[in-house]
Amino acid sequence: MANPSANTTTETRQRNFARVLSREPFKGLKAILDSLSPDREAQCEAVNGTNSYEELLARLGYRINLTKQIHVQDAYTRVGSAGGIKAVLPYYDIPTQSSLPTLVNFDSTVTTTQKSANFFNEMLAGLKRQLSAQD
Repeated sequence: MANPSANTTTETRQRNFARVLSREPFKGLKAILDSLSPDREAQCEAVNGTNSYEELLARLGYRINLTKQIHVQDAYTRVGSAGGIKAVLPYYDIPTQSSLPTLVNFDSTVTTTQKSANFFNEMLAGLKRQLSAQD
């Protein structure tokens, strides 16, 4: 028989995760997570079980592919199975005035720049800090 208090704790943790992730500072990370997996429970478990952006992607079944530069307009022309791109996520961070695009590919890879990977690694760390403060 399932432990009702364990189920309640899991549900509370998932609701807390969804609430914190939906905050403005995590908008870019939320867009990436939603493109990789619609399963909020899997997202929550992946975030709680990793310490880096690359590990997070791997936990969700994706490899990271670093490139020097991403031309967003060109990427949009390659969306679809023929072009290999499932989603183009053109995140722009206003405080740093940085363009941090991410491409989700059909071959279970995420293409991004080193700058974007570092940025989202920091965003993940911030998310984890806020989640642990809520516990």
